[in-house]
Amino acid sequence: MTLTTIENPSDLLGQEGLKIGPSDWMEISQERVNTVADATGDHQWIHVDVERAKSGPFGAPIAHGYLTLSLAAKLMPEILEVKGIKMGINYGTEKTRFINPVKVGKRVRGH
Repeated sequence: MTLTTIENPSDLLGQEGLKIGPSDWMEISQERVNTVADATGDHQWIHVDVERAKSGPFGAPIAHGYLTLSLAAKLMPEILEVKGIKMGINYGTEKTRFINPVKVGKRVRGH
């Protein structure tokens, strides 16, 4: 894990394209996927029906796209610290796309 520290929020200006990370690896478990399904009401078989998903297009259950996106809240503090702030909020994303499925049992990390 590599932590980048920014001393002041204003120092972020002009840092577009700055490479940070990587974070530690995190395994995507079926339990985590099921928990997200329960929280969101998205119980689509490709996520939660392990046996059916094995014969589906990916050969295994896959994580919800929004599950992988939400992991930024856990992974970002491992790779970026901005000093001099009292709190942070999720403002949004630009052009988020889920271009590759994340199969249950695989690992992800932040960059």
